[in-house]
Amino acid sequence: GRGAAVLRRAWRERRAALLEPRYTPLVAACLCLAEGGVNLWVIRRVPYTEIDWKAYMQEVEGFANGTLDYTQLKGDTGPLVYPAGFVYIFLGLYHATGRGSDIRLAQYLFAGLYLLNLLLVFRIYCRTNKVPPYVFFFMCCASYRIHSIFVLRLFNDPVAMAILFLAINFFLEERWSWGCLLFSLAVSVKMNILLFAPGLLFLLLQRFGLLGCIPKLCICALLQVVLGLPFLLVNPVGYLTRSFDLGRQFQFKWTVNWRFLPEEVFQNRVFHAALLLAHLAGLGLFALHRWHSSKESILTLLKDPAKRKPASPRLTPPVCPLNAGAWIVFILFSSNFLGVCCSRSLHYQFYVWYFHTLPYLLWCTPTTKLAHMPKVLLLGVIELCWNTYPSTVCSSLSLHICHGLILLQLWYGTAPTPVSHTPPPSRKSTALSKKAQ
Repeated sequence: GRGAAVLRRAWRERRAALLEPRYTPLVAACLCLAEGGVNLWVIRRVPYTEIDWKAYMQEVEGFANGTLDYTQLKGDTGPLVYPAGFVYIFLGLYHATGRGSDIRLAQYLFAGLYLLNLLLVFRIYCRTNKVPPYVFFFMCCASYRIHSIFVLRLFNDPVAMAILFLAINFFLEERWSWGCLLFSLAVSVKMNILLFAPGLLFLLLQRFGLLGCIPKLCICALLQVVLGLPFLLVNPVGYLTRSFDLGRQFQFKWTVNWRFLPEEVFQNRVFHAALLLAHLAGLGLFALHRWHSSKESILTLLKDPAKRKPASPRLTPPVCPLNAGAWIVFILFSSNFLGVCCSRSLHYQFYVWYFHTLPYLLWCTPTTKLAHMPKVLLLGVIELCWNTYPSTVCSSLSLHICHGLILLQLWYGTAPTPVSHTPPPSRKSTALSKKAQ
């Protein structure tokens, strides 16, 4: 009887370890150890694929040789189109890998980056306490495409995302100035980080008001100026137009999300304008009705927090019952996700832009037992879409359907719900009720 009881308890704990968010640190430690082995196996067994690494090395080599005119920095794939932070980080990799020739060493460095990125992501999930630990198996060992982006392709996207997750860790610690500095550093590696910017601006206004958030925005701007200074002094227009080119055209052959459209529509400026309007409308709706939980006008965010009325207790967003960390992460991740949904084109390496945020976006809303399986299925279909090469009409349509379903559950699952607050009975009424008895 005792042995059976021990077995039953072990079985119950195993179920809890998979389903209870409080077990996230334990599951995360096991998965990080497993991921070390997975990355080593991938590096040694799967052939490396040359896509952009050589071009990156050629671009930073120009800078190493003294070229400070940004328009003159180019590689085999074309001109350098990333901000200055990219140049400095990849210049370090250029020197560490013998001018980019030791690719195996570069792969090991990126495997280290993969593990660091994972630790930062797990720390965010530990703070939010929302996602059941079994979901992390799908976030780690199951994704072929993510391992490929890190250790087989050596793209700059994972570098930018790792710095961003470090910035979010600082935001969760209420270290907003350091967080803004790191956020700006991530932007200087790749501009996709700007998709998180509307959410960050909302958080800064909510936390500090208009006047209080200006110093934080100055930190972001100042770092961009400092990093770009050598190039700005030589050819400011060339640097700004190359590194922050918002009107860049994408090639239809690489698109993952718009394959079902004719190419002439994909390249049409009217289509691009429509996507931008959809993005801005989505941000506006989320900011007004999902991020802003107070009954007061959203314009109260511009006031000094000390002068605002206390938030109404009648509206409590179920996203974060008593968990400020979950609220910060919800706003940042949903801001980025809206941008991904409305992107003019998603290339294969762009999967890393939102891959590690998907479990949170799916499980931050209240989840019934029956809803777990459809959510896991959504993760699986998204992974399948990103592993279909070249993309097809079916894979790109499926990706949009999955994105649409996630948006719908974010919208309806985080609707503010009225909470009844019955006032405590007064002394007079209590005395009367005692008399009646």
